[in-house]
Amino acid sequence: MFSRRLARSDRPAFARRAAHLASAAIAALALAAPPAFGADLVVSAAASLTNAFKSLAESYERGHPGTKVVLNFGASDVLMQQIVKGAPADVFASADQEAMNKAEAEKVVNHATRHDFAANQVVLIVPADSKLNISALQDLARPEVKRVAYGNPASVPVGRYTKGALEAAGLWDAVSAKGVPAQNVRQSLDYVARGEVEAGFVFATDAAVMPDKVKVAVRVPSRTPVTYPIAVTSQTKQAAPAASFVSYVMSPEGQAILARYGFQKP
Repeated sequence: MFSRRLARSDRPAFARRAAHLASAAIAALALAAPPAFGADLVVSAAASLTNAFKSLAESYERGHPGTKVVLNFGASDVLMQQIVKGAPADVFASADQEAMNKAEAEKVVNHATRHDFAANQVVLIVPADSKLNISALQDLARPEVKRVAYGNPASVPVGRYTKGALEAAGLWDAVSAKGVPAQNVRQSLDYVARGEVEAGFVFATDAAVMPDKVKVAVRVPSRTPVTYPIAVTSQTKQAAPAASFVSYVMSPEGQAILARYGFQKP
């Protein structure tokens, strides 16, 4: 789609520089989201859904052999912006309500197809070999805790949940001063797994991905329920297959797959 749009050679000379700049921006979007061809169904999903949605897609494809599910993972707000800017997507699955609300405000998802399909919990994790004995959020203020990873609250749902919990505990200023913002929840997980930080905030399902490298120190109470909404995009040319995939996620079979990866019912 992008190449056809940019292949025109009959543009006036004075517009070619502007066209070149536009092509660079569109190319960046094209790299950010996977290409879609034919019967491909593009699903843009929050990074915390990576493992579960890979299994969901494989299971869905077995029951729908004419459809190939192309998965695009990232921070929910980043995915939403990709869709707003025209990147291909048929289904959007967010890790919080705020990102989906923004998508609705931008009119890039169909409200009638929106459903909450999973729930999660924020946890504080530390490296598996940590000797710091962190057992409460207040321990993050100790001087030996020098770096704490969390998703960027401006664009990452787990970061928003984290900031809310730390504000409620009166710890946001102290912890953010040691903060190592991550571009998505899996990056925060990686920072802890590699021992680059003393602690980090992720979802419980992310911590379960690397049980040999990280351990849960604190289950973090959240002022806002950690629920995941999913919806069909407004731009899709495959409304029926997109709705079918959403229905599969909501089905008993889809919910069983999510449960295997630690997700709870919404």
